[in-house]
Amino acid sequence: MNLSFSFMESLGTMVGFFSLKVKEKVILIQELSLKHSAEAHGKRGLRTPESFGLKNGAYRSVRSMVGAELKEGVVHFSRHTDSGCRTLLRLHRSLLWLKLMLEGLAEGPAVDGLYKTPGELCRDAYKVALAPHHPWVLRQAAELVFLALPDRRYFLQVVCVQSQQEATPVLHTIIHALTLVHTQTQRILAEHDMLELP
Repeated sequence: MNLSFSFMESLGTMVGFFSLKVKEKVILIQELSLKHSAEAHGKRGLRTPESFGLKNGAYRSVRSMVGAELKEGVVHFSRHTDSGCRTLLRLHRSLLWLKLMLEGLAEGPAVDGLYKTPGELCRDAYKVALAPHHPWVLRQAAELVFLALPDRRYFLQVVCVQSQQEATPVLHTIIHALTLVHTQTQRILAEHDMLELP
């Protein structure tokens, strides 16, 4: 998730709303982890890997977090809660958006020899990954953001390359890593019927 947040943050104010939402969700999961660890071990104050329970706590992995939250009854399937599972699902959808957008950026030109613009790529990815879960107002705001995105060269510079030819292998490496994370998370959430948490 840090990779996706860093990339979205590097896109600047044009996708600032999305990156802010991702950051909020990451912080929420960190706070839930810290709270759970403190309650389980009576530790307060220090924010170390141990205090977050990252080594042996309930939030050390997606699977352990899901198991702990189900056991404790903090995940609800019919109403909104600030559970780590619900928050992870929102991050999971954002990761899919990023993956789809980067896949589009890695593609070659269309039959007419033209590449899709970053705005078009972001819109296409948004329609698949996030729009089905967003209210109308947010979907309309996203359309305005996509219109204002910079050109393809700017995006290529974000991944530290100068040309599409240089970008393709770099993007494929990033996409592969995102796909592994997305596939594993999808599997765990699906096992527990958590892909549509309110």
